[in-house]
Amino acid sequence: MFHPSNEITLSIVSHGQAALISLLLSDLAHLSQQNFQVLITINIPEDESVYQGHSFPVRIIRNTLPKGFGANHNAAFLHSNTPWFAVVNPDIRIETLNFDRLLSPFDNQTIAAVAPLVLSADGKIEDSARRFPTFMRFAKRVLLRIREPDYTVQARPYSVDWVAGMFVVYRRGAFHKIGGFDDRRFFMYLEDADICLRLYKKGWKIFLNPCVSVIHMAQRESHRNLKHMRWHVVSALRYLTGL
Repeated sequence: MFHPSNEITLSIVSHGQAALISLLLSDLAHLSQQNFQVLITINIPEDESVYQGHSFPVRIIRNTLPKGFGANHNAAFLHSNTPWFAVVNPDIRIETLNFDRLLSPFDNQTIAAVAPLVLSADGKIEDSARRFPTFMRFAKRVLLRIREPDYTVQARPYSVDWVAGMFVVYRRGAFHKIGGFDDRRFFMYLEDADICLRLYKKGWKIFLNPCVSVIHMAQRESHRNLKHMRWHVVSALRYLTGL
């Protein structure tokens, strides 16, 4: 059953990714439960025609200058007024999604953020829930390319250190209290780990909900784009050193 208190804002940022977002909007249009509104931030100019004519509210935010991940979603948060605020990547696909089921862990008032299980395009479980980064863990993953999952997937929602930002729902009050993403220190990458760490230090919990899943059509820009790779390295150093 749909509960009005479960209204949710989906914040999507487009970097010229209208084609991808069009597929995501089509997925959302086929959901039987549409207790959501969509905020699309146009980070660089593009054809916006695919964002028109949907059965659910779609609002457009247009940037005069490009912004980073955290800054874009922080700005979108100020345009929202729902109890739940979700950060959603353009390369997410949704086959089925029950928002009430996704949000059910929030009945626990200590939980600040909930993420669904993330599957790859071929149906494999992605490593989207992790322990907080350390120098050792970063070296193990990046230099040695040892990337075993930090958590074993459970049958019911469970607590994790942090969740990757391709699809995360935040409790509005918690997101507001810590000032959202730290867009001063992080332009792109690691802001998802940082916000979870700051929430954790304030006594909040982060949960993965394996009862719900989405598909991630991974773009992996930092693996093939030198600019993105530089952003990734800079963010990692800032996170690990606290600078």
